[in-house]
Amino acid sequence: MKSVGVSPIVRLACRCMARLIQIFALYVIFHGHYSPGGGFQGGALLAAAVILIRIGEGRPVSQVELSSSATLGIGSFGALLFGGVGLLALLGGGNFLQYDALPSFGLSPVGLHYWGILVIELGVALAVMAILVSIFDVLTEDDESEG
Repeated sequence: MKSVGVSPIVRLACRCMARLIQIFALYVIFHGHYSPGGGFQGGALLAAAVILIRIGEGRPVSQVELSSSATLGIGSFGALLFGGVGLLALLGGGNFLQYDALPSFGLSPVGLHYWGILVIELGVALAVMAILVSIFDVLTEDDESEG
C-alpha cells in the first residue's frame, strides 16, 4: 500500500498559524501583569504552536525546532527562573517573591516590581510550554513506533 504524505497545503497552513500563535503568546506573556494573561496562558499558547507543528509536519521534521530532549532543559530553566527570583527575595530579607526585597541594581521599587514579575512570567511560560509539549510527545510516542 502506498503511504500518503502530509499535504503541502496543510504543512504551510500549520506553519503560518503556529507563527501567529507564537506572536500572540509573546504578547500575552509580556503584557500579563498589565492585562489578563501571563505566564501560564502564554506558555500554553507556545505549547499549542509547537504541537500544531508536530501534528502538521510530523515528528521528525518538528524535532528540528524543538527536540523532545530539549524540553526537559527548558522546563527546568523556567522553574529555576521562578524559584531564583523567590530565593533572591528571601536572601534580601523579604518573603518569597517579595519584589521590593530584590537587589535593586539601581532600579526604583516600581522598576523592581516590573522586572520581577516579567522574569516570573517568563519562567512560568517556559516551564508550562515544556511540560505540555513533553506530555504530548509521551502520549504520541507509541503511535510513531507502530507506524
